[in-house]
Amino acid sequence: MSGYKLIEQPVQLEKLCRQLATVQELALDLEADSLHHYREKVCLVQISDRTHTWLIDPLQVSDLSPLALLFADPERLVVLHGGDYDIRSLHRDFGITVGRMFDTMVGAQFCGMGEFGLAALLREQFSIELDKRFQKADWSRRPLTPEMADYAAHDTAHLLQLADLLQEKLQQLGRLDWVAEECSLLVNNRVSDKGDGPLFMNCKGAGKLRPRNLAVLEALLQLRDGLARELDRPPFKVMPSEALLKVAEQLPKAVRDMNQIPGLTPRLLSRYGDQLLEAVRQALETPELQLPRYPRGKGEPNPGIKARLALLKAWREQVSSRLELATGLLSPNWLLERIAEQQPETLKQLTEIPGIRRWQLRLWGEEMIETLTKERQTV
Repeated sequence: MSGYKLIEQPVQLEKLCRQLATVQELALDLEADSLHHYREKVCLVQISDRTHTWLIDPLQVSDLSPLALLFADPERLVVLHGGDYDIRSLHRDFGITVGRMFDTMVGAQFCGMGEFGLAALLREQFSIELDKRFQKADWSRRPLTPEMADYAAHDTAHLLQLADLLQEKLQQLGRLDWVAEECSLLVNNRVSDKGDGPLFMNCKGAGKLRPRNLAVLEALLQLRDGLARELDRPPFKVMPSEALLKVAEQLPKAVRDMNQIPGLTPRLLSRYGDQLLEAVRQALETPELQLPRYPRGKGEPNPGIKARLALLKAWREQVSSRLELATGLLSPNWLLERIAEQQPETLKQLTEIPGIRRWQLRLWGEEMIETLTKERQTV
């Protein structure tokens, strides 16, 4: 496959979707601008069939409803690589859903491959080298350079061929239905609504702060968020979170007190130093009863649950080694924790644990129940 066609007009998109109406498999990828703007958006949609690639420009063609009809058809297989982000973004920006998908990254993981990034897989399987120069580019800039367009086209050009290879290996391993189940869950992923919750919940290290310092941190993060919105830049590019955490810890009384905080450059302090100090001052005046508290976890499990979890992790290691499958795929920690807490005694009870997959029940359900039964008998 070589070359691509750029779709920049609604009539071109309508014609393309009519052309692809009988195609049963399509590769899909997208490029966004999350590293460059306050609100990220999809800036380019790449699709390929077995012989051609198209680059659809949603900044020029705002109505992607013809594409939505194409992808929503459950009879058509849509192939992505690490498609969770793409699925969420397409639904957020355009209401596009995918009826049936195969994720080549998930497929590679269930094949037991050590490296499952797209570049590594194409290099290993087809001796194809992907250009990585534009991974962090601002895809909202127009016009696209020929080099950027060529980079984008290569992301989908070989996906169907890679999917063929992985599906064949999964079929041989008896794991194709495992991946199908995982992918059937991925297509329903959506961007979560952050709502009006405190910004400090997304700031690493906030949990170690006392309530008054936490109030200061929230005020600083709110200040940064407002500046980022005005500047149309991602908040982390306005001021680093680590620097604001230090300010909340140290509670400076003058701009010069922040000179030694990494990430707060002289330029930043000259522009925003007074605003930072004012945010600190106002937050320190927060009444005691209004101070925020960082939510704590459930704490240490009781000794019985802790011992049961250790037993299940040891069991998982044995099964993982036997199947040559990563432990996190076989049964992630959160699932083992639920099982350790609920102590199912039958396969039916195990089935009722939220999040457990059908393929997991078939693969190790009975063995898990036997392991838990032996544990109860030895207590």
